[in-house]
Amino acid sequence: MNCTARIKQEQIYQVFCFIFFFISDIYGQLQYSILEEIKLGSIIGNVAKDFGLNMKQLANRNFQLISQTKIQYFNFNLDNGDLFVAERIDREILCENKLNCFINLEAVIQDPLNFYTITIEIQDVNDNFPIFSKKHFDLEISELTLPGARFALGNAQDPDLGTNSIQSYTLSSNGNFGLGEKVTTDGIKYPEIILEKSLDREKQSFYELILTALDGGNPQKSSTATIKIIVLDVNDNLPMFTQDTYRIRLHENASVGYLVIQLNATDEDEGSNAQITYSFSHISDKTQQLFSINPLTGDIKVLKNLDYETSETYEITVEAKDGGGHVTHCKVSIQVMDVNDNAPEITITFLASSIPEDSPPGTVIALLNVRDLDSGMNSEVVCHISDTLAFQLIPSSSSYYKLVTAASMDRERNPSYNVTIQCMDNGFPPLSTNKTFQLNISDVNDNAPVFEKMNYILYIGENNQPGTSIHNVHATDLDCDENGKITYSILNSNVEDIPVSSYISINSISGVIYAQRSFDYEQLREFQFQVMAKDSGSSPLSSNVTVRICIIDKNDNAPRILYPSADTEGSALFEFIPHSAEKGYLVTKVIAVDADSGHNAWLSYHLLQVPDPTLFIIGQYTGEIKIGRDIPDTENLRQQVVVLVKDNGVPSLSCTVSVHVVVAENFQQAVPEIRKQPNMSNTSSNITFYLVVSIALISILFIATVLITLVLKYRKSDTPTTYGPYSRNVYPQFTLGCPSEISDTSLPFPFSYDVCVTLDSKQNEIAYLKPVQNVPTENLIDTDESTAVNDSSNNELTSVNIFQQAQPNGEWRFSQAQRPGPSGAQPAEEAGVWPNNQFETERLQAMILASANEAAEGTSGLGGGTGTMGLSARYGPQFTLQHVPDYRQNVYIPGSTLTPTNAGGKRDGKGGGNKKKSGKKDKK
Repeated sequence: MNCTARIKQEQIYQVFCFIFFFISDIYGQLQYSILEEIKLGSIIGNVAKDFGLNMKQLANRNFQLISQTKIQYFNFNLDNGDLFVAERIDREILCENKLNCFINLEAVIQDPLNFYTITIEIQDVNDNFPIFSKKHFDLEISELTLPGARFALGNAQDPDLGTNSIQSYTLSSNGNFGLGEKVTTDGIKYPEIILEKSLDREKQSFYELILTALDGGNPQKSSTATIKIIVLDVNDNLPMFTQDTYRIRLHENASVGYLVIQLNATDEDEGSNAQITYSFSHISDKTQQLFSINPLTGDIKVLKNLDYETSETYEITVEAKDGGGHVTHCKVSIQVMDVNDNAPEITITFLASSIPEDSPPGTVIALLNVRDLDSGMNSEVVCHISDTLAFQLIPSSSSYYKLVTAASMDRERNPSYNVTIQCMDNGFPPLSTNKTFQLNISDVNDNAPVFEKMNYILYIGENNQPGTSIHNVHATDLDCDENGKITYSILNSNVEDIPVSSYISINSISGVIYAQRSFDYEQLREFQFQVMAKDSGSSPLSSNVTVRICIIDKNDNAPRILYPSADTEGSALFEFIPHSAEKGYLVTKVIAVDADSGHNAWLSYHLLQVPDPTLFIIGQYTGEIKIGRDIPDTENLRQQVVVLVKDNGVPSLSCTVSVHVVVAENFQQAVPEIRKQPNMSNTSSNITFYLVVSIALISILFIATVLITLVLKYRKSDTPTTYGPYSRNVYPQFTLGCPSEISDTSLPFPFSYDVCVTLDSKQNEIAYLKPVQNVPTENLIDTDESTAVNDSSNNELTSVNIFQQAQPNGEWRFSQAQRPGPSGAQPAEEAGVWPNNQFETERLQAMILASANEAAEGTSGLGGGTGTMGLSARYGPQFTLQHVPDYRQNVYIPGSTLTPTNAGGKRDGKGGGNKKKSGKKDKK
């Protein structure tokens, strides 16, 4: 493409444009040609149109114009695509005396990535005047010089080229001298003065001529120099160099003072006419700063450090002048050789400060331009990435590299990378340059919250305050900012058809779980639900964890007496003892239950009030009341025994029950004693005495406790303050957990008992319990080898080590074949009926419960067939276990493994049964 423009306002410049246009996928090339000194703002060409680019896309595709020169001579208009002149262009400054002068530009466009090369040729214009190396030339010519002699003068220099350079010389008119030219092998013209007529010093000894140098430009430019000629005598020989031109190759790292060349000119004259001095005849200001010449020896030396990248060649004209004034010239051409003194330069034209962690491999991170100012092998550069495998450097053209990802990113592993690009040339020694930049990896929501535990088991005591904090569940999310911000919620579920939200709530920010209500262990022992942790990412991720809440039992229920029933105070229940009873005779058994669980439901029995402490003893763990000594034959006795039942909780809770005992041989003998009013005077007296003693002991213990507390500060006293000598630490304490982790049942009764119930004509009830042989022991509490049993004399438990609560005994279950039926082994009794009042019903239920194990075995000594639980025929076969409330769930009566061996009607532990103590007794 050729374009010609003429501008007539300021100097007229001709603009010649030539474009070679080639476009490929990633590379294109343009070439323009312009004149130097063109006006600023002059349009060179429309790059967008020449490359076939859409103007609307240039700004969006990040069009960049990169110049290889330090001064940005050209600029690009993004609005219309024009390439215009931005700085003054002087060809002589850019290229000095080179025939061809080019400025190379590179254009880079992204999305997709394209590279373009723009070459601009700078053409010469006649903007420089010819300049003589001297304004005055002094010649001394001997008068003996013959006509035709030539005297060389210094030539003029014009930085312009071609026709714009010097074309001719003219000499002012005179009668003795003419003008000639000497052309060297390089084509340089040197003006010469030609002597046309012989000189006569006596006629004229001095001449002054004007030498004019003309160039061929339009308009033509010229300059003048003055030639002063002094006529001398003799000196008819000129100095002579061995060569017209000296060519020198010099490394750019030549040191200051380095000898470039030693010139030597000779003169055949003698004396002063043969003394030669050397000087620079023509040299540029830049070159004169780099080289010096010795006027006597002709040595040319390096004056300053050279730089191949600044200038590759230097041209110097040297003048040799003898003592007679004759001069001659030679040319010294110095070629500077490149050495590897420039490290590669790395320019980042595009850089992404951060990329998302889900960026695919091959994502472009940076675009690099690499160049080396050296030449040849010294300018060949190889780049690579150091110390990382996550990125890859791909060459895109001769001087461009793309930095791309080579693998998937993971911000949680590496949130940022320090990428170092190292470029090294092929020179010797090689030089390198490093470029380091930081790349940040932005977060993507790719990690779900993770709880600290796989599941949570939380404990809270019953009777808690609503709003009590139970626990803080915590989850972590490896993501950051909103992607790592976690909120907690409870997934909807029901606990026994009640929404779990009515039981608990959770703080959505902190994860603290709160109780919404007060829990009751006896109603709800444990429940579970799921907590969801969800992050706040744009596509939120979540995870669930199961939380199990275990209600810990507290001792909030006092023991309840099942037998004897406390409701029988109005119509007292009497136990009768035959006179033949010996020491250890089983009078009755107190049966109690506790609604609590664990050690809070472990019960112990104590005689709180007894008229004669030696007469009765009670099993601390069984509640069995036995005779402590033999009863005299003549003694008729009616006594009231108050039994204290306490649990093992902290603090301990208790209840009492009164048992009325009558000593008689038969029922008719016991009736008068039953009808008598008990003598309470002695009892009251004993109670008053015990009360005074208890108050005194309590006062002393209180004072001692206060003193010990002050001395030991936080140490608690182990002295029991409740019920005097009755210690609450009857059973070992356990660390309670969820019921499902320990057992879902209670301890069974350790013994089975037969029940005998009779009613007299006045509806006064008499009942007694007796132990049964062959009681199964697999339902009792397991103990180790250190477990002690009850002492045979006082039934006191010495030590118990409980490991595991027994599972429910299968013998509590009754099949259809085990329904109650008629008894064949029971003493004849009149047929009875089911009790017709609440008092009788509850008492009967307690007695039936006590004999449950015996009934399951079918070994009742009281009679009654299989499934009748040893009841007399009075209550008939129509009675079944469905009428009996199941108190076994919360009954805990651990004790010794001692099993009574009484059978049938035997009531003592000796196998005596109803055996008479003597023949005298038999007679009665």
